[in-house]
Amino acid sequence: MSRPSLLFMPGSSGAASFWLPVGELLPAAWRKRYLDWPGMGAVPPSPRIASYDDLADLVLDRLEEPTALVAQSMGGVVAAKVAVRRPERVSHLVLTATSGGIDRTAFDLADWRPDYRKTYPHAPDWIFEHTGDLSDALRRLRMPVLLVWATRDAISPVAIGRHLAALMPQARLVEIDSGDHWVVRQHPRQVAREIETLIARTV
Repeated sequence: MSRPSLLFMPGSSGAASFWLPVGELLPAAWRKRYLDWPGMGAVPPSPRIASYDDLADLVLDRLEEPTALVAQSMGGVVAAKVAVRRPERVSHLVLTATSGGIDRTAFDLADWRPDYRKTYPHAPDWIFEHTGDLSDALRRLRMPVLLVWATRDAISPVAIGRHLAALMPQARLVEIDSGDHWVVRQHPRQVAREIETLIARTV
C-alpha cells in the first residue's frame, strides 16, 4: 500500500469534521476521506440507516481498497463490526475512546445517553441500543491496531482500552494524560504522529 487510504469516522456527534485537525497533519499524499453518520447529532437522517449494522454497510460501500479505519467512540463500534465482517478490506484499525463492540457491563462508566437526549431530542432510538459482544471475533483480527485513550475518561474508561489491547493480538495502546472523552481534539499532533507511525511501519 504505497499510498495509504484512510476513512475517518466520528462518534455520536455524527460530524466527521471532528477528525479534520488530525487528518490535516497527516501526509498530503495519503488518501483521506471523512464520513458523517446520518441521523446522529445535526446530520440529516437517511432512510437507509436504522441500525449500527446499516452504518457498517455504509462504510463497506466506501471501501474500494484496503483502508485504515480511524474511528472515535461510537464510531469505533462500527469500525469493529466492519473489521470483523470483512477483515481483508481493513488494512489498519485506529480506535479512540470506544467500547469497540465489547460488553461494557463489567466496567464502571458514565452514561452519556441522558445528555445526548437533551442535546438531540429527535435522535432515533437505535443509537442507544446495545450492539452485542464482538470479543471472540476481535481476538481473531490480525491487522495492526492503534488504541488511543484518555487516562481519566469517564465515558470510556482506560480500563476498556487496556482490555481491548489484551484482546487483539496486533494492538498497541497509547494513554494520554487527560480526562476528556474527546482527547483527540486536545492532542491532534500526538494522535496524528501515532497514526503515521502505525501506518509507516506496515506500508
